[in-house]
Formats: sequence, structure tokens, C-alpha cells
Amino acid sequence: MLEPAYDLGGDAFDHSLTRNILHAAIFDSMGHNLASGLTTAVALACCRNARRSRADLPEMIESVDQALAQWLPDQFCTGVVCRLDADTGVLRWSNCGHPAPLLIRDQRVLDKALESPPQPPMGLHGLFGSTAARTVHETTLQPGDRVLLYTDGVIEARRGGDEFGLDRFADFIIRSAAAGQRPAEILRLLIHDILDHHSDKLTDDATILLIEWQPQPTSSG
Repeated sequence: MLEPAYDLGGDAFDHSLTRNILHAAIFDSMGHNLASGLTTAVALACCRNARRSRADLPEMIESVDQALAQWLPDQFCTGVVCRLDADTGVLRWSNCGHPAPLLIRDQRVLDKALESPPQPPMGLHGLFGSTAARTVHETTLQPGDRVLLYTDGVIEARRGGDEFGLDRFADFIIRSAAAGQRPAEILRLLIHDILDHHSDKLTDDATILLIEWQPQPTSSG
């Protein structure tokens, strides 16, 4: 779910299920102008093209780095790209300067479960003198696990000096899930809570991508 701000932002998300592989990504470009929207559009198009070409995650991000360096050299975007094997629960992800995803298990957030060493945002990789491929991390989910990707516009929504905050964000997801709400309804209610906290006027896009892994039961015979 994406709730746009009144000023043009650069948030986007993408997901696609190909056979048993879920591809998902979230992006947040620098600035609040047309250039930020163009940056996100380039990143999104590169990732989709790489996905269709069956490129792995490092090659996917490299295509974004190269395109931004060529066409929008003054721009960059943070993001997380990931792939989930729907059969095994193996989650692979790469984080490019973005807030770390949250892993929710048994109605609690597993502390730092999906945090990783920092990597430059997309579009800045070469500027840091690095030619190495992007690092990909891997973990195995348990049935019922939820992976929560978000942009900083979610947790930085303010009422006066009071931020919405990461703890309140995670707690809302957990309480709604415990009440039996389905993921789509959880996000709908969460966006309303964020808008209410921000007096119905966001200063930055608020984007949330919630993945819940519920494997199909195996046949007994």
C-alpha cells in the first residue's frame, strides 16, 4: 500500500509471483520533485526488466546503478529487493541504504532479524569506489511469519513533535494480526492511523509492503 504525500515523493513498491517465487521490492528516491519520481520510475523499470531476464538480485541492483549513473547522475534511491521461495520459506534480500525490514513471528518483532551491514543507495555504488557485487542475505521463514518493508515516511509521520515511530508501527501490525485481521485490512487500517497521526496531510510518501508466508500443507498420501 502506498499513501502519497501532498508534495510529490518518490516512493514505489513492486511484487510479482512467478511459479513458486515471490519477487518484491520497495523504493524511496531522494527529494520531493519530478526528478525523484523519474528516479523511482527508472529503478522500477530496471528491476522488472532484470526479473524478466531471470537476473539474480546483485545483477538486478547493478542494472539500476548503471541506469541512474547514465541518465540521472545526481539522483539516487534507497530500496530493498527480495525473493521468497514460497515452497521452502527461504528469503533472500539485499538492502541498499533503506530502513531494515521487520520480521514478525509469534506476535512479536524479532530484534534485528533482517538487519544487515549498510550498503550505498542505488545510484551511488560506483561513487564510493566499490566494484564488488551487492551483498545478498538469506534466512528461512517459519509458517505464519510476516516480513514488513516500509519507507521512512511511515515512521516519521508527526503530530506536532511526536513521531509515529517504529515501535507504534510494529505494535499496530501485531495487534491487528492478533485480532484476526487479514494483511490487506491491516494495512488499510494502519494507513488511516498514520494519516490521523499526521492530521490527514503527509509531508512524505508512506509506503508499506507486508509479506505473510503460509506454506501449502503437504499431502499425506
